[in-house]
Amino acid sequence: MCKSFSIVTGILCGFWLAISCVHQVEAQSKGVKNVVLVHGAFADGSSWSKVIPLLESKGLKVIAVQNPLTSLKDDVAAAKRAIALMDGPVLLVGHSWGGVVVSEAGNDPKVAGLLYVAAFAPDNGQSLTDLAKTFPPAPGNNQVKPDASGFLSLTPKGIHEDFAQDLPETERRIILATQGTWWAKAPGEKISRAAWRTKPSWYIVSQRDRMINPELERKMAKTIRATTIELNASHVPMVSQPAKVATFIIEAARSVNSKEFVSK
Repeated sequence: MCKSFSIVTGILCGFWLAISCVHQVEAQSKGVKNVVLVHGAFADGSSWSKVIPLLESKGLKVIAVQNPLTSLKDDVAAAKRAIALMDGPVLLVGHSWGGVVVSEAGNDPKVAGLLYVAAFAPDNGQSLTDLAKTFPPAPGNNQVKPDASGFLSLTPKGIHEDFAQDLPETERRIILATQGTWWAKAPGEKISRAAWRTKPSWYIVSQRDRMINPELERKMAKTIRATTIELNASHVPMVSQPAKVATFIIEAARSVNSKEFVSK
C-alpha cells in the first residue's frame, strides 16, 4: 500500500513538475525587452524623445535610429545596424516613412514584431507612392517642397498646420528648425518583401492626420491584420500623446511571441 502510494505520489510530482516547466518556457517565450524606433521623413530620432524614458522606465532597452533619409536602402541599413546592437529579439517601431523602412528591415531574423505609428505599410514590391495614390491625398502633401539638390522639406505652414498642429507653438518651431530633408526619389522606391506578412503587427491610427489620409491608415491596419488603436492626434502622436503611444508599445512588447513568429 505504502509502495503504491509512493509510486502515485512520484508520478503526480513528475506531472506537476512537467507542467511547471512548460509554463516557464511559455513565459520565457512571451515578450521582448528590446525596442528599435524608426522616425519618418522631415524628422530625426528626437521625435521619440518623450516616448523613450517611458519605455525605459518599464525595463525596455531602446534605440532610436537616425535615418539619413537619403534612400530606402540607406534607411533600412541604419535600422538593421540598430537591430544588430540589441542582445535579443526586437520590437521594430516605425513612424510615417519609417513604416516603409520597418516593412523591409523587419525581415531581419531578430525582429519579433512590427508596430506602425501613423505609418505606411507597403506590400511586396510596393512603394509609399503606390500606397498613397489609393486614397485622396491629405492636405499636408501640398506643403512638401523640393530644393535644388533633389531633397524635400515641409514649409512652415505645413509644419504648423498639417504635420504637428496639436503641439504648442514652441514645439512646432523646434520641429521646423530641426526637420530632416528627404531624398525626393525615396517615396517611389519599392520594398522587396513585406515583413508584416510573416510577423505580428500593431498599428496606431491618427484621426487628425493631415499628412496621411486617416482612412488609408485604417485600410493599411486592416490589410496587415494589426492590433489597432486610434488616437485623436496629428501626424505625430508620439510627440503630442507620448504616454498613450508608449503604453501601446509596451503592451505590444509584452505580448509578442519572441520564439515563434505568427504567420499570416
